Amino acid sequence: MKNIAKKLMMGAVAVLTVACGGKEFHVEGTVANAKDSVLYFENVGLNGIEEIGKVTLDADGKFSFSGEAPEAPEFYRLRISDQIINVAIDSTETVTVKAQYPQMATAYEISGSDNNLKIKELALKQIALQERAIALENSNSLSSSEFRDSLMRMVDGYKEEVKRDYIFKEPYKSYAYFALFQTLGRWLIFDPKNNREDSKVFAAVATSWDTFHPGALRGENLHNIAIEGLRNARIMDAKQQSMTVDQSKIVESGVIEVELTDNKGQVRRLTDMKGKVVLLDFHVFAMEDSPKRILSLREYYNKYHAQGLEIFQVSLDQDEHFWKQMTDALPWISVRDADGLNSHLLIEYNVPSIPEFFLIDRQNNLVKRSSQMKDLDAEIKKLL
Repeated sequence: MKNIAKKLMMGAVAVLTVACGGKEFHVEGTVANAKDSVLYFENVGLNGIEEIGKVTLDADGKFSFSGEAPEAPEFYRLRISDQIINVAIDSTETVTVKAQYPQMATAYEISGSDNNLKIKELALKQIALQERAIALENSNSLSSSEFRDSLMRMVDGYKEEVKRDYIFKEPYKSYAYFALFQTLGRWLIFDPKNNREDSKVFAAVATSWDTFHPGALRGENLHNIAIEGLRNARIMDAKQQSMTVDQSKIVESGVIEVELTDNKGQVRRLTDMKGKVVLLDFHVFAMEDSPKRILSLREYYNKYHAQGLEIFQVSLDQDEHFWKQMTDALPWISVRDADGLNSHLLIEYNVPSIPEFFLIDRQNNLVKRSSQMKDLDAEIKKLL
């Protein structure tokens, strides 16, 4: 990290705006000292940044943009050159911005949205962190290792503050989501792909979004990021253990391992299913809708098992005897986690509610979770 970029890059991810009954949101205001400057209004999307509108400012600096109100929180930005103001839109609100150029990124006021006040706080904290990191980098009194250690302590302190005061405080809010994607130079401050604890932070926000913004693609994206990070952590653990464990016993896989005893007393491992398409199902037989769900799974199993489909069902029932009775006649793999709803698997797979299922391809890679599949039959066919 020695060569920290001098230019602050604000990180975020998004999805395309979804119309909400023709209703609109509005972003308006003034940018002083910016006569003849082009002000852009941009959607910060999963697939990149998309220009929504632009205006060449007059001497009064007035501007007004509007768009279709999103069904779930969405992220935009106002930009002149490299000066950026981030704006979150939750519904049909009107957000008013008063800024001054050329210090627009820091010299602005925003009203009409508590989320955007918090986003401003986070943006200013991020800029301050960037400045401290640059000052540390320019210090001639530190060796490379001392610089690295000091920088990591600085970043860790920032992360703890942001988790405590912003992310965990209200994880369902737009500003909590925004905080996950802040950057220091080119690097994400929260690094879910390489840091197990950061993956859990993403998972916490994803679970909250499932509750408050069900079906939102942003929430699904967070789930995928969290699962990938936890999977990477498992692979790194396996590599570290390989120094003392027989290499033949280390399995690197695109899934998080599930190793439990089935209803016949045999230990079953999810990674042993390589070569098959697997429907990984988390289930509680004591639930009221369990019989209906089992019938549905039987249809898929009967239809596709001969072509290579396997069902790997993880029961979270507390009563072992009851579970064995309920699974005795089932043709697929039935295992049980005695920890029930406290199972670490629910955390590692980021399962917010039961039942839940995932599809795994023949290479043992986790492909999709239930919320990402409109047609399970078609998804199974595609993998077979």
